Amino acid sequence: MRIGELAGIVGITTRAVRHYHRTGLLPEPPRQPNGYREYSLRDAIELARIRRLTELGLSLDEVKDVLADDAGKDLIEILTELDADLARQEEAIRQRRARLARLFEQAERTGRLPDEAPVSPELAAIFDDMDRASALLPGPESAMAAKERQLLALLETGSPDGDRGWLDAMMLSFRADPAAMRRAYAVYARMDELAEAAEDDPRVERTARAIVDSIPDEALRAMTIPDDDDARDGDGFAGAFFEDFAPAQAAAVLRAIELLKERAG
Repeated sequence: MRIGELAGIVGITTRAVRHYHRTGLLPEPPRQPNGYREYSLRDAIELARIRRLTELGLSLDEVKDVLADDAGKDLIEILTELDADLARQEEAIRQRRARLARLFEQAERTGRLPDEAPVSPELAAIFDDMDRASALLPGPESAMAAKERQLLALLETGSPDGDRGWLDAMMLSFRADPAAMRRAYAVYARMDELAEAAEDDPRVERTARAIVDSIPDEALRAMTIPDDDDARDGDGFAGAFFEDFAPAQAAAVLRAIELLKERAG
């Protein structure tokens, strides 16, 4: 048989056959005087088994182990590992589909998804609360509230597994106190007012104290309060964070950090 006939019988391409030759998976048959490879029935049987094994999901190296006489692993061991790997992939797919289902449900309920989507169900619940609070206020949503959404999504994305105490505390405080979200939007409004203000504006101190008063003790205990000196030096994440604020807004947040440290003792 020539290579085209062999590939046609097994149902693969001639390119795949040549690749199996190059990788040593399928030995090359002897060439005829005219230079063509001449394949036997045994080659077709071997190639058909290679196809069946790869369709199970085995890598070419694993197929080579199965076919080798001195294989380090037998077929049952390799298939057992493959089954375990497929089970992990299946669970990962199930979790991804569950997240998609929650996003579809949210879109159906609210008519849209937030710009920050997808986020965890817990953070999505906070964003839903923010939407409801914003809808009760006149005009468009607060610019500072929109910035807060982006920051929360960033922090959640960068939080290692299990390091979500700040989010759990925030959820608890909002659920336990219906007025918490209203206080948060009052703080957002104060911060919006500072967008064009000078750093020595008396509203800076009042806004800082409003920020501190809006944070419940549960959330404060879960927070890692940054050192205000590090925040001022303009390096790293803290520097980028404060550069995103107007001067008076940054001054209010820095003053709030000082007050939070005093409150935390």
